[in-house]
Amino acid sequence: MKAFSHPRSPFRLFSLYGLLVLLSLLVLGPLLYLLAQIFMTPDEASQFPPKILPSGLYTGELKNAIDTVPIFGFILNSFVLAVSIMILQVLTAALASYAFVYIRFAGSRFWFALFISTMMIPWEVTIIPNYLTVKSWGWLDSFQGLIVPFAASAFGVFLLRQFFMQLPRELFEAARIDGCGHFRHFMSIVLPLSGPAAASLAVYVFLNGWNQYLWPLLVTSSDAMRTVQIGIAMLQFEELTSWNLVLCGVALVLVPSFALLALGLKPLVRGITAGAVKG
Repeated sequence: MKAFSHPRSPFRLFSLYGLLVLLSLLVLGPLLYLLAQIFMTPDEASQFPPKILPSGLYTGELKNAIDTVPIFGFILNSFVLAVSIMILQVLTAALASYAFVYIRFAGSRFWFALFISTMMIPWEVTIIPNYLTVKSWGWLDSFQGLIVPFAASAFGVFLLRQFFMQLPRELFEAARIDGCGHFRHFMSIVLPLSGPAAASLAVYVFLNGWNQYLWPLLVTSSDAMRTVQIGIAMLQFEELTSWNLVLCGVALVLVPSFALLALGLKPLVRGITAGAVKG
């Protein structure tokens, strides 16, 4: 017997959608204000009370932001940094997750629990040891020093392991009967089937690498190796800070992040929710 359901009244639908619109404006409000600010003249941006909309499409501050610091060079450095960390973390996480799921060895659960427990250690605790290690290897002010400390993460292993555990075990057993080794099984079966989880991890890691500030500030000293987050800070001056200029730099930096997030939002959600419901 089907449950009887009352149709929603127009008032309830109007209230629901009105609430959703209000919440979306609260989320998008700062971004819309940023978009308006970058097209304002310095006089308009400094008015009080602040203006909501610009009087025209003024692009002088965007040009000033590009001329003040080598913003495109910083963007390139951050892109190389984020992509390299993304590739390394996805690769190491996939290999480690495969070992924890498909390879039997003594103490596997203990080692997995020990590995995952590192997620509880704040990154700030490891900054000094990592810095001293990178310095002793002569990797300061280089891409190696920026990338290698983030080549692996416990979160990536946990995420992919949960996804690998959902794959049918019969596929592995059938592959073993056909003479398929671990490497071939990993490359031909596991990786193609784990696309959503790998894509979600890739998007997450890329955004984290793109938004790094403290570590690049510590290990880099030349403009040739600076990243975008440091470049935005360089738009602030001790004598006078033009927040309109800073917001123009922020807008240039946000474009790659929004483009990647728009393309990878669906696999990001699918991958993070994988394993939340069993059955």
